[in-house]
Amino acid sequence: MNLFRRPDYKSDTTLFIEQLKETKPTLAAEQRTGLSLLWNRIVDRDAWKGFRSAKVAQKPYVYQTNNK
Repeated sequence: MNLFRRPDYKSDTTLFIEQLKETKPTLAAEQRTGLSLLWNRIVDRDAWKGFRSAKVAQKPYVYQTNNK
């Protein structure tokens, strides 16, 4: 080991997160639960095909009226 080596730097944010994990050990499990509520969903591919086929084509210029 180097005699003049400085200790490893840890930012305030890193220290805060480490302290938070120490005081609340269930945090990681709660995060996984919240993630599963929002993102981990089973995709109904037939429904998506229906949504895509029912989409109405948009006119090139939306604000143009049909009056000529």
